[in-house]
Amino acid sequence: MVTPVLTPTTMTFFERFETDILSGKKTITIRDETELHYVPNSVVTVSTLETGREFCQLAILAVEPISFSALSDFHAEQENMTLAELKQVIQDIYPGIDQLYVVSYKLVGQL
Repeated sequence: MVTPVLTPTTMTFFERFETDILSGKKTITIRDETELHYVPNSVVTVSTLETGREFCQLAILAVEPISFSALSDFHAEQENMTLAELKQVIQDIYPGIDQLYVVSYKLVGQL
């Protein structure tokens, strides 16, 4: 029997990204396959990874597969960093993983 995947209602970010998310400078996150289950048109409550402090709600706009090698300046701009910085951050978090997922979102409220 297949266990249904529930629509996630929460998402975490490193504290260092909070200001960019709240200012609208960061509009995507790139995650691995463990977080590909976000659903467009759903809303998630966002907290910091380090402390669990909730700070906003985001509306999920899209979830799209992408390979590490296909990351571009366009993705880096949406992450509010350079392409070199983006690739380094991804390698630090997901070493050796090529298949990733771009989760696009918009801020719907601060907590």
